[in-house]
Amino acid sequence: MRRNSEEIAKMRKAGKVVVEIKERTMDMVRPGMTTLELDLVSREVLEKRGAKSNFLNYHGFPATICTSPNSMIVHGIPGSYRLEEGDIISIDCGAIIDGYHGDSAYTMGVGKISKVAQHLIDVTERSLMSAIDVMVEGNRLHDIGRVVEKIVEAEGFSVVREYVGHGIGTAMHESPSVPNYWPGNAGPKLKVGNVFAVEPMVNVGGPDTVTLDDGWSVVTADGSLSAHFEHTIAILENGPEILTI
Repeated sequence: MRRNSEEIAKMRKAGKVVVEIKERTMDMVRPGMTTLELDLVSREVLEKRGAKSNFLNYHGFPATICTSPNSMIVHGIPGSYRLEEGDIISIDCGAIIDGYHGDSAYTMGVGKISKVAQHLIDVTERSLMSAIDVMVEGNRLHDIGRVVEKIVEAEGFSVVREYVGHGIGTAMHESPSVPNYWPGNAGPKLKVGNVFAVEPMVNVGGPDTVTLDDGWSVVTADGSLSAHFEHTIAILENGPEILTI
């Protein structure tokens, strides 16, 4: 789907709220903080900005952000887990303004972290930013995943395949899906007005995943660390614009 300039302007507004949630939660990440406390800050920002949560009650999800520590890849439910020195934590944030969505995620360390953990975070973020560079009209949708996969695998890490990026607009998840790997075909041409949420999820070990008994939390099958970065990006005539930065 192609969005017009008025629609993208609304998505910029949603993106600004998402950025505020990201900044507030980043400031709070430290040893001793519970993931529930991070969610409470997110709720505070949404209420203050007159925004709605696109995560809360989505298929029954009980929180406004996802908090996924260490080997948890995505969809972690905020709760009593208390962050510890050396953890890494992925936080997925979203907001709705005037019916339009913003969606973004980041991973960061808690205190001093291992070299492997820091390298994983750096590579995952770099793979996202490099993929955004190819999001110009005329390129193909699956060029995005090709870039992510090349960067990630060159560092000896793996790309999660069960969970992918997506179109975004008046719903959080719209077609088409945006794989973080090369699926074997080029996909449709990118066009001005397309808006996508691109979100590489990268594991230190293998790509396989397991969903926990809560029905939401997804972890690495081998227990290795995982990182997750995401931005909402609009394709404009002069190139890609990140709406969540």
